[in-house]
This record gives sequence, C-alpha cells and structure tokens, in this order.
Amino acid sequence: MIENELGPLLALLDRTTRVAVLTGSGISAESGIPTFRGEQGLWRQFRAEELATPQAFERDARLVWEWYDWRRGIIGRAEPNEGHRTISAWQEVFPSFSLITQNIDGLHERAGSRDPVELHGNIWKLRCLREGTVTESREVPLRSLPPLCPGCGAMLRPHVVWFGEALEGRVLEEAFRRSASCDVMFVVGTSAIVHPAASLPLAAADSGAKIVEVNPDPTPLSRTADLVFRGKAGQILPLIQQKLIQKLRP
Repeated sequence: MIENELGPLLALLDRTTRVAVLTGSGISAESGIPTFRGEQGLWRQFRAEELATPQAFERDARLVWEWYDWRRGIIGRAEPNEGHRTISAWQEVFPSFSLITQNIDGLHERAGSRDPVELHGNIWKLRCLREGTVTESREVPLRSLPPLCPGCGAMLRPHVVWFGEALEGRVLEEAFRRSASCDVMFVVGTSAIVHPAASLPLAAADSGAKIVEVNPDPTPLSRTADLVFRGKAGQILPLIQQKLIQKLRP
C-alpha cells in the first residue's frame, strides 16, 4: 500500500520550506482532456504535429483556429481534479511554493493556483500578430475565425508555443530559477522527455533538491528520482496532503 511508502516523503517534507511542482499532460488527462497527440489527437484526419506549427498557421489560419476552437470547447467542459486542487492547497502549506506546468489548459488556475509558470503558454490567451499584445478570451465557440485584435484589427493567434518555436526567454528563465531554488521538486504526470521542461528536474537536482516523481508509468527520470510513486496524481497527491495535515495537527 502506498500509505506505507509515505514515511520517507513526510520526513523529507518535514525539513522542507521550499517546494516546487512540475506538471505535465498526465494530470490534465485525469480531468478528461486528451493529450492531442497520437490517436487521441486525430481531428479531421489531421494530427497535432501538422496543425500546431507556424507553417500551418501561415498556410491556413482558419483551419488551425477551427482546431483550437474545438480544443477550447473540450477543455472548457473539463473540471480541475483532486490533483490540481491539492497542488493549489500546497501554496498555503509550504512557506515557499512554485508551480511550473507544461499544460496550456488553465486548470491549475481554475483550481486556485496563483502565478503558475506556463512553459507552453495558455490556450485561453490570444496574441496579436501586429502589436504582440496578449488578451484573454473564454468565449466558446469564438464568434469569428480567425479572431481579430480588438485594438488594431490584426489577426490573433493562440498564445501557445508551437512545434518548432522556442519557449519565451523570460518564462524559461523563471522556470529554471524556481527549479534551482527549491529543496524538493515534485514531477507530476510528465513524460520527462520533452525539453527544455525535462531539464528542470535535473537543474533542481544539481542544486541539491530531492526529486519526487508521481506518474503511473516509468519515465527516464524514474532512475534518478529520489522517491517514486506509481499512480495517478488525483489519488496520490490528496493522500500526501491528508498525511501532511495529520502530521501538522497538534
């Protein structure tokens, strides 16, 4: 039973004030959001890798926006799960807490997380191609495809990182800063394959942090993680939280 394996983690957290969490698509999959890659990502016979690129947007912006409009509809119907909610609660448990996510769905913020570092952007945000300004829209479906900037009338694009694009420099810098300044990093629901996100736990470990992996399946990180919990975030994280609360009670 996993309850019997929590002792070393609780002892570690008892000595910890600085905690960081890195999440990937696995935690959102538990809320019913497809990964949009592989067979789950097939839409009108297009794959995500064919649509989420600057080249695809340049060729047919309306087609790309139709796909994102469809995705926004799926994501908009989803709800944060217990994994998201537990991570949000940890903001009040640890004196220093940071959340870094590879997900673009905004479920962490809907669960109450403040100031997450969104490595790959946010599907609810739109960026003007002319001015570079970023606005937020929860409209589903969008009234016009492609949507236009309310300020200058230029076309908007999803404020996300596409295949072939580099991550925004300041966002990546902040993610590495938070990783290097934590004592414990939880790596939750991520394949630990996609870089540069996969480098963040390594940066944390190089700075002396302990790495705790929570994932149903083995990943390249599993071999070097200090503690590994096999299972879903929505089950394991609330159990950790429950034990933490019990431990904190006088």
